[in-house]
Amino acid sequence: MKKNIPPQGIRDLGVKIGEMPTGKFNSITDVKGVKVGHCTLDQEENIRTGVTVIMPNENIFNKKLIAGSFILNGAGELSGITQIKEWGILETPIALTNTMSVGHVGQGISKWMSKKFNKIWDQRYVIIPVVGECDDSFLNDSINFHIEEKHVLEAIKDCKTGEFPQGSVGGGTGMVCCDLKGGIGSSSRIVSMEGIDYTVGVLVMSNFGYMKDMKIDGYPVGQILEPLQGEYLKRVDNYGSIIVVVATDIPCTVNQINRLCKRAALGIGRVGTIAAHGSGEIVVGFSTGNVLKHDNKKPHSKLNVIMEDHMNGAYRAVIEATEEAILNSLSYSDTMKGLDNHEVPGIDRFELKNIIEKFTNLKEKLRDKY
Repeated sequence: MKKNIPPQGIRDLGVKIGEMPTGKFNSITDVKGVKVGHCTLDQEENIRTGVTVIMPNENIFNKKLIAGSFILNGAGELSGITQIKEWGILETPIALTNTMSVGHVGQGISKWMSKKFNKIWDQRYVIIPVVGECDDSFLNDSINFHIEEKHVLEAIKDCKTGEFPQGSVGGGTGMVCCDLKGGIGSSSRIVSMEGIDYTVGVLVMSNFGYMKDMKIDGYPVGQILEPLQGEYLKRVDNYGSIIVVVATDIPCTVNQINRLCKRAALGIGRVGTIAAHGSGEIVVGFSTGNVLKHDNKKPHSKLNVIMEDHMNGAYRAVIEATEEAILNSLSYSDTMKGLDNHEVPGIDRFELKNIIEKFTNLKEKLRDKY
């Protein structure tokens, strides 16, 4: 019997993405104040879905954050993105779920916020929750709308700093990435400027791509791994998608957040997306480096910002963290069976480790030779 390696981070399998140091937890929660929570529905034979919530800070309505976005291919949805593009401001949590549940999750966020923040209730203030989706219908009975308001509240209640589960959890429960079991993944990088250490953190819900296109640390691992994974039914009509959430404590302008989000698309490309016709690669980002108070009546507000020509380190950081977050979504996921007996295998971590070791040895031999 082939030796099994339990779910773990991609670094634990010998893959080190990029050159920059990670934060303490190598996740989006390394950005101070950011929390992540899940509600996972893995029930009966055909319910494989859930909700993941990213809480930017404890008081997001009263202490709004500068935000931005980027769309590589738009066959997907991120509610609230129109307002983010217009205002450059984030004032709600960010939730991730399946395509058919965007409305229910948005309603759950709205009800929670109206009860938490008196000004919304008393002044009838209207909010547009930020909810991203990917299609999990290959494994999940999405058409019967299993996500309810209570599941949104459970994910919010579960929000915490530090380590949190990755892989087939929350909104990522039924997701498929590169023909393998995908889901939620996260990573972070430290960027130093003028003696100050800043953090760039990324969380993804991965649901895109073909195994033959998959690259890991630049190596064509997918082409070698595909025959080793064996024969099984792959989805063919559902191209999939990915939602990327970028967080940083670097004090940024709206345009700088937009530019960070663009670089996240390069991180997706490194793993192997072709941004297929029916795929949605959508990125949303925010900075905790400045706070905009909801009740500020003054016409002027001072913002601390980094000059544009000092952002290259942050651009490298978001590319590396996005690539690693996607790989973590794979390495933390196991084989899952769901709707109509569809079964999606988890990445073969034993074979992956062997492949990476062989590529690394070859690289060292070539370096010694030349």
